[in-house]
Amino acid sequence: MFLKNSRYYQLATVTTTDARGREVQAVKLRRLPAVGGEDTVVRDHDQLDVMAQQRYNEPTQFWRIADANSELEANELVRTTGRHINVPEK
Repeated sequence: MFLKNSRYYQLATVTTTDARGREVQAVKLRRLPAVGGEDTVVRDHDQLDVMAQQRYNEPTQFWRIADANSELEANELVRTTGRHINVPEK
């Protein structure tokens, strides 16, 4: 259902019925692991995909940075110049 580089790739799914009686599938909740990393100061015009490319050699892994900071909206992490974020190791 998901690409191998997705954070949801190996998560279990559940099947339920919605309010209209339709069967729907959903991904089970995923617990965020505690991760170590490097304290990084956001600079003007930083982008998560570029940061992920530099760290992991794969821009689609930006979600690792979002997860490490428990940010629901990933781009909020780089919206404010000077913010300190955790950029995890490979």
